Amino acid sequence: MKKYLIASTPILIGVICFIVSTVIGSSIAEDGTLVEPAFFLIPIGFLMFFIGIISLVCIAIISAFKKTQFIN
Repeated sequence: MKKYLIASTPILIGVICFIVSTVIGSSIAEDGTLVEPAFFLIPIGFLMFFIGIISLVCIAIISAFKKTQFIN
């Protein structure tokens, strides 16, 4: 069970990045350009989210393979 908690931690970090980037918000400058001070959190959030999903899927596949190996 601990391995699932460790694998789902990047998903939680990704969601926190999305929430923080939304809370900080964005504004429009005088010249009409978009100013987004926490833009770097959006790609980091996507990266962490997908790393978490891939690690959870890998751990689930490995666990299922180990269970079937012990049954036979």
